[in-house]
Amino acid sequence: MKDRFSHHAQQYAQFRPVYPDAFYAFLFSHVTNFDTAWDAGTGNGQAARVLATRFKKVLATDISAKQLENATPTENIVYAVGAETTSMSDHSVDLITVAQAIHWFNIPVFFNEVKRVAKPDAIIAVWGYGLLQINPSIDQKIDHFYKNVVGPYWDPERTLIDNHYRTIPFPFQELESPPLSFSFQWSLQQLEGYLNTWSAVHNYIAANHANPVETLIAQLQSNWREALPVAFPMFQRIGRIN
Repeated sequence: MKDRFSHHAQQYAQFRPVYPDAFYAFLFSHVTNFDTAWDAGTGNGQAARVLATRFKKVLATDISAKQLENATPTENIVYAVGAETTSMSDHSVDLITVAQAIHWFNIPVFFNEVKRVAKPDAIIAVWGYGLLQINPSIDQKIDHFYKNVVGPYWDPERTLIDNHYRTIPFPFQELESPPLSFSFQWSLQQLEGYLNTWSAVHNYIAANHANPVETLIAQLQSNWREALPVAFPMFQRIGRIN
C-alpha cells in the first residue's frame, strides 16, 4: 500500500472536500446494527467522525501516522496505524467503509479481511469522487492540467478512480445507490490548496523541482470571481456481506 500523503498531511486535512449528508443518510439506512464500524484508509478521519455520530465504536486505520496526527480526537474513535488487515475479532463489525482510498489497497487482501471481520449482513461501502467541475472555460483548463500536465505523474492506481471503481471485482451483494454530487463555494486560494494535495502534483514537483499548480492558478485568475461553485461528481459501491 503506497503512502502518498504523509508529507502534506496538514494540507490534506485543510483542503480535501467533505462528503454530503445525503450519502451518509443513504448508507446508514442499510445498516442493521450500530455497534462497531471500521473506516479503512481513514486519512485524517473525515469519514470516521461522521460514523462516530451513529456507532458506539469506530476503528479508523491508515498507514500514515502523519495523517492520523491531523485527525480530531473523538471519544469513540480508535485511530491506529494499519493497512488492509486488523486485529479485530471475527464477525465483529457492522459497517466497513473506505473513502477515496481503496485504489491504494491490496484489494484481494482487504476484501478477505472484510469477510473475516464482518458480522452477518454487515455493509461495506467504498466511494470516491471524480474530477471537479466549475464552468466550461475553467473546466477545459483544469482538464488539460489533469490529463496532460500532471497526467504522466499519476500512479497507475488512478485509473480505478477514473473508472469510478467499476473495474474493481466486488464480491458482495451489491446495493443500488443513487447518483450523487457535492459542491462548495470556493475562492481561487481554496482551489489552489486542493490541487496541491494531488499526489500527481507532488510526483511532478519531485521530478521537476517546480510546482505546476502555480502556472494553472495564474491562468485562471482572469476567469475567477471572489468565489465560484465547485462541484465534485461522486461514485460509490455499497454491498451487503453474506
